[in-house]
Amino acid sequence: MVKEGTQMGAKVMVLGGGGREHAIAWKLAQSEVVAKVYCVPGNPGTAAEAKVHNLALKATDAGQVVAAAHALDIALVVIGPEAPLVAGVGDALRRAGIPVFGPNAAGAMLEGSKAHAKTFMERHGLPTARYGRFTDADAALGYLRDHPLPIVVKADGLAAGKGVVVAFERTEAEAAARQFLQWGPIIIEEFLEGEEASFIAIVADGQVLPLAGSQDHKRLRDGDRGPNTGGMGAYSPTPILDTAMSERVLREVMRPAAEGLMTDRTPYCGFLYAGLMIGPAGPKVLEFNCRLGDPETQALMMRLRSDLYTLLLTAARGDPLPKTLDWDSRAALCIVLATAGYPDHPRLGDPILGLNKTQGDTVKIFHAGTTTEHDTVITAGGRVLGVTALGESLSIAQQRAYAAVADIRWPGLQYRQDIGYRGLRRA
Repeated sequence: MVKEGTQMGAKVMVLGGGGREHAIAWKLAQSEVVAKVYCVPGNPGTAAEAKVHNLALKATDAGQVVAAAHALDIALVVIGPEAPLVAGVGDALRRAGIPVFGPNAAGAMLEGSKAHAKTFMERHGLPTARYGRFTDADAALGYLRDHPLPIVVKADGLAAGKGVVVAFERTEAEAAARQFLQWGPIIIEEFLEGEEASFIAIVADGQVLPLAGSQDHKRLRDGDRGPNTGGMGAYSPTPILDTAMSERVLREVMRPAAEGLMTDRTPYCGFLYAGLMIGPAGPKVLEFNCRLGDPETQALMMRLRSDLYTLLLTAARGDPLPKTLDWDSRAALCIVLATAGYPDHPRLGDPILGLNKTQGDTVKIFHAGTTTEHDTVITAGGRVLGVTALGESLSIAQQRAYAAVADIRWPGLQYRQDIGYRGLRRA
């Protein structure tokens, strides 16, 4: 339902060009009050959507973004990825008087620096793993020798979801520490037992409005084996985040985080994503992200029935948020299709076949790493497509998604064949 008083014919700008931004733009364009959605820079998938147009601008260039927003009379800017947030594009837009959904640079430091996030959690009593921060190799290696395996080594700054190594061998941990120290400070923290889940909420001036629960699949290969990636698939809802656990996460993590930002005098308007490990002692925070997850967004946008534009504009204006959101009762599941060599050495430039086959209302293909060459869509990033399906059960959503995947091909295409397995096992 559209909020009373919302202006018709609105023009919206979405910063980013990945699968998350394709899903956001697609959902925004469904609003009856939105006339046009501009994606900066977008991708071939967004360009093919009704009411969506791509702009060949750099999403991290605040000057370009502000100028374009003024010229196009943009009613709302939605910042998708982390890089423009940390770069302060939200700050520049706010100074220019342009409504924006996405935190300022100070708020985005919860994602921009894992050390900052850890001290924030300590200061405000949020549950998380014990850790140490290091800038010196000898000190880091000494810490590794004194602590049991497995152990987790993280790059402190942004690493596109790939700056994390869960080491089961001492040599693996030491190699990760040396590699990440070349980029800057590192975090070494205890390994937490349990099941991972993604809890995302809209946070606006202390208000917390949770989205439906979801679960990502970070490892490259089936059974959660292989290196960490930006995410190989996701589904929603997830049984691990049932009503009782979701209330506990709100009580122990999300509301204290929102209150902590207010206490720290850090204005925050945007998505706040808590990557959780849920074990016998309850939820603990693995990381905070200051935007929607990718590929969780693809599954969530398939299920969301509330008007996304009205919702985000309400938050950007500082108005009271609704108490709940309207969700499709069906499950959604997203399978990421990646290139040969991903995540370390992705092979690019291969033509993608099978994209034009009609999938029906229950399947949507979101573009992540694609471009066009001579009117042909080709691979242009490690994670290329997010094939997403709805189903009356998680099992049916999974079947529909994999049936759609079978129609798509390029040399070296790789994907996991067990997306959703934890939810199916619990069911």
